[in-house]
Amino acid sequence: MKKSLLALALASSAVFANEGMWMPKQLPEIAPQLKAAGLELDPASLTKLTEFPMAAVVSLGGCSASFVSPQGLVATNHHCAYGSIAHNATAENDILTNGFLARSMDEELQARPGSRIFVTKAVQEVTDKVIDASTAKLSGKKRVDAIEANQKALVAECEKDEGHRCTVSAFYGSLEYYMIKQLEIKDVRLVHAPPSGVGKFGGDTDNWMWPRHTGDYSFYRAYVSPEGKSADFSQDNVPYQPDFHLTIAKQGVKEGDFVMALGYPGRTNRHRLPSEVAETFEWSYPTVVQDYRDALDIIARETADNKDAELKYASRVAGLNNYMKNRQGMLDSFADSDLLARKQAEHAELTAWVNSSRDNKKAYAKDLAAIEKLLAERHSNDRKEHLLDAAAPRLLGTARALYRLAQENTKPDNERKAGFQERDLPKFKSYVAAMERNFDVSVEKALDLHDLKKYAAQPKKLRDSHFDKALGVKDNMSEAQLQALIDSWYANTSLTSLESREALLTATPEQFAQSDDVFVKAAVALYKQDRKREADEEELAGKIQQAYASYMRAKIAFMHSQGKAVYPDANSTLRVTFGNVKGRAHGTEDGNAWAPFTTLRGITQKATGEGEFNAPQKQLDAINAKQYGAYKVDSLNSVPVNYLATLDITGGNSGSAVLNSKAELVGLAFDGTLDSIISDWDFNPANTRSIQVDHRFMLWQMELDGADNLLKEMGVK
Repeated sequence: MKKSLLALALASSAVFANEGMWMPKQLPEIAPQLKAAGLELDPASLTKLTEFPMAAVVSLGGCSASFVSPQGLVATNHHCAYGSIAHNATAENDILTNGFLARSMDEELQARPGSRIFVTKAVQEVTDKVIDASTAKLSGKKRVDAIEANQKALVAECEKDEGHRCTVSAFYGSLEYYMIKQLEIKDVRLVHAPPSGVGKFGGDTDNWMWPRHTGDYSFYRAYVSPEGKSADFSQDNVPYQPDFHLTIAKQGVKEGDFVMALGYPGRTNRHRLPSEVAETFEWSYPTVVQDYRDALDIIARETADNKDAELKYASRVAGLNNYMKNRQGMLDSFADSDLLARKQAEHAELTAWVNSSRDNKKAYAKDLAAIEKLLAERHSNDRKEHLLDAAAPRLLGTARALYRLAQENTKPDNERKAGFQERDLPKFKSYVAAMERNFDVSVEKALDLHDLKKYAAQPKKLRDSHFDKALGVKDNMSEAQLQALIDSWYANTSLTSLESREALLTATPEQFAQSDDVFVKAAVALYKQDRKREADEEELAGKIQQAYASYMRAKIAFMHSQGKAVYPDANSTLRVTFGNVKGRAHGTEDGNAWAPFTTLRGITQKATGEGEFNAPQKQLDAINAKQYGAYKVDSLNSVPVNYLATLDITGGNSGSAVLNSKAELVGLAFDGTLDSIISDWDFNPANTRSIQVDHRFMLWQMELDGADNLLKEMGVK
């Protein structure tokens, strides 16, 4: 294939220091910046995904992690393991509050159903195979279908290597595609989690804030069959032995030191158009914030006197709080910025550049105009359908997914919709199983009533007649009538039973059609309308994909003409970001909000003995006695807890291994600061800071918790 657009864009350009979530293959091209920041390794060594240190970095499918021992021990954030901790917590054995430590492998607990550890083995560009000559001529849904068919064929061939999970990911607005091959480890076990008064210290109050004193770390272990193959949970399985694992640094970092984070950032939006920025910050994010706030209030009310329900929803509450504060922080930053004006000015420059020449740049002009019209249509659809989507009960969503699975199961595997193939069955099994510990009828009824009231209050012409008929929604229903309707749903469903949900995994479409279950009947009744809506969305998506790729091609060429680098937006694939330990003010005391380090003193200053600041008494006693062990830093006169760095990270980077200049583990990335999280859209080198839990605090706390077995396994003791 021709030299990639990325390579062309980088050929003569420089980047802002610390900016960029770089694909490992790109690192040699930014070697001068890496060396200037302090990297001692050859940047080329970081491109080898099956060698040290990249081979030690793994994905949890939403969070990042890394191997830290030869026996498959995996370090990640406490909030990344939160779902597994909550899943195993009960009112009688509340390990969410009290913490958990397996002193031997026999004591390790199964992680939440569906938990996975993905080890990247290879990355290959496949653009010419995804958008081949015939596909390039198509538009709309036909283009979407052709791209999906090509992707499925590539994935099927890749996954002939049993035990591996393969994904074709789009880069630069679907301008380029890469195949990522990963070993899928299915037997994941919880090994150690500190008490919530450590792992979640500060809770939602301190979330996205600085100074911070959160011990956001936990440990999993990866297991495989005795033959070393990927396997479902079994008592016969053995710890996975990675080819490489990270070494814990003997010396911690200090201000100014080089650091890099290796992980799987979720999504950034730095290449979005001005109209997308406006829609996001003027409607989408405000709507999400209000929806999440309402849901949190309802869950808090309904679980106030029900400890079991509280534990069932603990992980969801943590996620909602995190995203709500994130989005509100972005809204606040946006309100105080000129982001939209700058985006509009940049796009005007791009448009003028495209229209200024008679050469092939002119070909971009049509798509620049088309993309705006297409995005406006998508934004309008999103607004119209928001209340309809919100009003669908969770069990209806389950029934819809399982009925779609039954329909797709009637086809040859290669003709099934992506997401409903044989390779996806474990996902469905895990989903229906996990509902045993994350679903409560009283809570769901309250959430349903809130959403249904808003939907039903709309004029009939704005509602969906198919949905109304399937669920029994009528004009001018009072709150009491809506509540009675919802009660009737749950009185006439068996989907609250694990046995009933599991039975639907293998049911035929005919068996679904014969069901008297209210949610199953609704799923069957809505199926044709759901598919029509999906087809309409794909028709629009196909047109947007084609126009967006052309827009990105124009933008890359334009930025290259200005000598600017172009790295792809984050898309949950393996990336490297680098920077330095750095505060936003100087000083060593926790009272200085922007000092680079916080210390144990800050824990005692914040500790209240209850709620979000309920530090364990054992920890407080050790701090008051100044039992710092080998982890005291003289310049701080204490043990460092968290530190700031100029790493360019986002959601999905949680749990990322933070390495020093020699690729030794010096912490785990877990957060950013509230005023800089808008960097997902608009990188600001002056403000952007990541927050890491210092590995010295992790080791200090692990000694306090008696985790000597793990410290020995990691080579610390």
